[in-house]
Amino acid sequence: MILRWQSRKKPKLGFTLGEVLISFGIFTLLTSGLIFGYVQINRMAEMSSMSYAAQSFASQGLEEAKSVQWDYVRWPNTNANSQDPFWTASGVTNPPAQVDMLDVPTSGSPIYVTNFVTISNLNTYLPLRQITVCCVWTFPLDGTLCTNMAVSIRAPDQ
Repeated sequence: MILRWQSRKKPKLGFTLGEVLISFGIFTLLTSGLIFGYVQINRMAEMSSMSYAAQSFASQGLEEAKSVQWDYVRWPNTNANSQDPFWTASGVTNPPAQVDMLDVPTSGSPIYVTNFVTISNLNTYLPLRQITVCCVWTFPLDGTLCTNMAVSIRAPDQ
């Protein structure tokens, strides 16, 4: 039988426990970062879609207020018999708040939006009115109260 001389230095085959734990920790950090990024992107996409739908609802209220016939012959209206629905003998009257559901596909309870329309005369010399629509809604993920606005100036011949 032939004996071979073996050196005391053996090649390392594998990783130590410390190296495995460190690599597992780095993998956990990277994976949690990717998941957090995905959740944030999804949240921002939901917020964006709901904000665009609310802005569309505010624009709808603005168009409704702009489409009302303005009795500019009797401007400034001091007569209660005027045909202008936003002007009475006591001054400008704003339409009531409009409540509707947000037009975005969601699961669970619907998201309600409210339009507040404010109509005001800009000055006493020119027949110009400012129409401001505030659309108020609640973001369902964290309960944040959000507002979208649409503002326009209207002359009687528009």
